[in-house]
Amino acid sequence: ARHLRAAPRGPGRPGPSERGQTPAPALRRERGRRPGRALGTEQAAPGAPLHTELPAPPPPCSPPSRPPPLPEHPRRGAGRAAGRPRPPGVRGSHGPRLPRASPEPEGARVRGEGRPGVFDGFTEKSQSAAGVELDRGGRLRALPGQVPAHRGAQRRRLPRAPAARRGGQPQRAQRQPHPGRRPEAPLAAGGHRLPPAEWCKELKYAKELPQISIIFIFVNEALSVILRSVHSAVNHTPTHLLKEIILVDDNSDEEELKAPLEEYVHKRYPGLVKVVRNQKREGLIRARIEGWKVATGQVTGFFDAHVEFTAGWAEPVLSRIQENRKRVILPSIDNIKQDTFEVQRYENSAHGYSWELWCMYISPPKDWWDAGDPSLPIRTPAMIGCSFVVNRKFFGEIGLLDPGMDVYGGENIELGIKVWLCGGSMEVLPCSRVAHIERKKKPYNSNIGFYTKRNALRVAEVWMDDYKSHVYIAWNLPLENPGIDIGDVSERRALRKSLKCKNFQWYLDHVYPEMRRYNNTIAYGELRNNKAKDVCLDQGPLENHTAILYPCHGWGPQLARYTKEGFLHLGALGTTTLLPDTRCLVDNSKSRLPQLLDCDKVKSSLYKRWNFIQNGAIMNKGTGRCLEVENRGLAGIDLILRSCTGQRWTIKNSIK
Repeated sequence: ARHLRAAPRGPGRPGPSERGQTPAPALRRERGRRPGRALGTEQAAPGAPLHTELPAPPPPCSPPSRPPPLPEHPRRGAGRAAGRPRPPGVRGSHGPRLPRASPEPEGARVRGEGRPGVFDGFTEKSQSAAGVELDRGGRLRALPGQVPAHRGAQRRRLPRAPAARRGGQPQRAQRQPHPGRRPEAPLAAGGHRLPPAEWCKELKYAKELPQISIIFIFVNEALSVILRSVHSAVNHTPTHLLKEIILVDDNSDEEELKAPLEEYVHKRYPGLVKVVRNQKREGLIRARIEGWKVATGQVTGFFDAHVEFTAGWAEPVLSRIQENRKRVILPSIDNIKQDTFEVQRYENSAHGYSWELWCMYISPPKDWWDAGDPSLPIRTPAMIGCSFVVNRKFFGEIGLLDPGMDVYGGENIELGIKVWLCGGSMEVLPCSRVAHIERKKKPYNSNIGFYTKRNALRVAEVWMDDYKSHVYIAWNLPLENPGIDIGDVSERRALRKSLKCKNFQWYLDHVYPEMRRYNNTIAYGELRNNKAKDVCLDQGPLENHTAILYPCHGWGPQLARYTKEGFLHLGALGTTTLLPDTRCLVDNSKSRLPQLLDCDKVKSSLYKRWNFIQNGAIMNKGTGRCLEVENRGLAGIDLILRSCTGQRWTIKNSIK
């Protein structure tokens, strides 16, 4: 249910040889083998996959690509009767993978086929319907004698006056174009890709709102994608609210992103678009800080350079910040399929994270569901990271992002924690929507797992107080001398002190109460037996509910955790209470094989309690049997329960 679920090795999950270790011999498939046994190398089948596939971390700032449903709120029935949407799902490789929203208005579809005036992706039919086509470079351009249809208007020839929207209302609020630019861009990103929800159409906002500087960060991004983002921002942000667009180039190598980009935007949008060049690759975090330094708008919005804005996205964001400048606002995220550019709407959700500080989608808090109004802001503990909007001055007062972090990963969690602890708040707005392309190839360093780990430790040391141990446990690192240089954090600690921020316990109690806590841990890491030091205790295939032995790799399936109560847990730390927790090792007194079961469902307390000291036996308090290994020669090694014979176990880390 968490990102531990079987997945191919991803960024940040190096194989043994990449970690400087000798790779384990290839092993035959675990399927069909009796649980509890470690395979002998003589049984290996070259190229056979490991039975416990190492977990791939979720992309630190990407929405899920295909969403399964979540458990529903207990009061969902009443809410749906009042028109409330279904709660989002809480399962998936990196948190809830969100389904499409509740049924759209009559006649609306996710794809534009059958809906004149809505461009939905790279199909000939939809291109023709929208009055656009692709050039050889994959860019959108208008067909001869036409402009791209926009915001639900009927297609029209250039000489004709703009058509009216349904109901006789004028198309767009007759705003004056920015000097030197046209009101509509020919490369516009699809116009009205998805219709606004009905409840959002009824909301009204003040005309006098603060201006926003939109900041895009890019490195070796496709020029056409950058221009889609820029044109979308221009077309869907009211002119009087758009102060400027800032493009921060984090030292790209592509030639088209140098002179051609500058020439185009300066000619197309003179005085509106600024281009900032980093002289060396700084990473997303420090590149955003550079963009903030250049911005002159009262509000700054930070976005990936592969997004599309929905019409009406800006007004709800700026209105909330105008009411309270200490709010950090997150537009709701939708997905753009990278192969078709089709927009997929996601359900409303909050943003949370695991103890490794990988971001994830979580269900909105109960009070949001109980209110019965799907347009209300959603309180969120942190942010996914691909888009956020903040008052420029307030952002500076709370120390921006941590410049001591590298590349990206963890800065989104740090900002959420810091904002809440230091007098601000963070919320997702369902009526402000920005669609994001989930790319398969990331332009930054492929070892993003290392940078997220390093950045996570900086967050833990500065903001998490007594709970910093949870981050070390999640990454299976010793609390002292973890072997990672996180740099100097004294300035960040001084910032926290000067801002008189609350403690992390307050944050867990009031902002993220659903986060699981593991303060009862006294030892954690891989568990090894003195009779078989090359294999470790492993959770094995989840469906077998049986612990096994397996060549040591140190990742989630082999994270053992011994508690003050005598419980022995196995598996990666849990996240929220809506998701399954790690399971307990159990001796049911009948089987020779150790069971892995949900601790709360084990009736006998003694069967799940164990006596264990470092370099000693692991003995069950209920049965008196010990957890031991049995060497069967060519048949392999079994993990069994039997009368104690003096075998000893060691666990990697302890908490003093």
